[in-house]
Amino acid sequence: MRGLACVLMFQTHCYDSWLNEPARKTAFYRWSQLGGTLPAPLFLFLAGVSFALVTGKMRKKGEADNKIAATTIRRGAEIFGLGLVFRAQEFLLGWGWVPWTDLLRVDILNTIGASMMLMGVACRLARTRARTMWTAAGATAGIALVTPMVWTTWAPKWMPWWIESYVNGVHNLGEPQHWLFPIFPWAAFAFAGLGVGIFIFGDWAAKNELKALLGVAGAGGALIFISWVMDRSPVQWYAVYDYWHSSPEFLLLRVGVLMLIMLGAYAWCRWGAGEWGFSPLVQLGQTSLLVYWVHIEFVYGRLSILAKRQQTILGATAGLIAIFLAMLALSIARTDWKKRGPEWKARLRGRWQTAAQN
Repeated sequence: MRGLACVLMFQTHCYDSWLNEPARKTAFYRWSQLGGTLPAPLFLFLAGVSFALVTGKMRKKGEADNKIAATTIRRGAEIFGLGLVFRAQEFLLGWGWVPWTDLLRVDILNTIGASMMLMGVACRLARTRARTMWTAAGATAGIALVTPMVWTTWAPKWMPWWIESYVNGVHNLGEPQHWLFPIFPWAAFAFAGLGVGIFIFGDWAAKNELKALLGVAGAGGALIFISWVMDRSPVQWYAVYDYWHSSPEFLLLRVGVLMLIMLGAYAWCRWGAGEWGFSPLVQLGQTSLLVYWVHIEFVYGRLSILAKRQQTILGATAGLIAIFLAMLALSIARTDWKKRGPEWKARLRGRWQTAAQN
């Protein structure tokens, strides 16, 4: 699923950065950007699923609740810190034309880190698997329902903008920016993944994998239906309604789609091409952080491989293929280094020792 998120991310960023104005008015571009509504939710959802896997293993080992919380919160802080480093790198690479306020921009890595820290607190308070699952479900629903108000009537204007931006993505522009990743609503995807992860890594699901995944997909379909009903309801719950950016309906729709994708990923890996041998999607998923970090500069930054906003659909697609292949090669090199790196280091150390003795 992370590999799929990477591919969707590549196409979204490439077409957004490179297409010229006429191409931006086509249905092709609109569908491309619609696909771009899934990568960030996928990364956050899978962060929650991975969180459930890690905490489940620690609980089975008999680790204390405080240690589990400390370990997970510390890992979340590390990801948050990487987000700050990434923003500093982008600022330095864009020196001279990137405003200093971009150093404090809320990016996806910041939100993944913050969400992991919040999940760590939730797990510590809930303590048991069952209570953690229900806490995750409640947090998902709560964040979804409160987001429209946090973006408008309940906006914490009394906060400094760089703190408020983590709440509703206001940045320094006076109102929430849909291209940022504040806790409201984005952390909801991580909590949704946590709840689903606790279920699929449970004892019953381990013995009934297909039934469990079918249940997850069924629940996802139900969420999509609920989203559809809510969107068409004549009752107006919020003073300001923005379906595409802050509504609980669109969030529930995407959570439902993610749960359906989970079943598809299971089928792909068990009966599909995932079993045929080398899988580019699986490979990219193993190094998703690295390819995310690197590709941004070659698509949006000064090192962009194509002139921005000047390409036809065909030209941008050629660039997308180049980015995909380059990131796949980088991913392979990274995993190969992880496997052979210790061996190479040992050989190099031995040669240095031999040279020193001679």
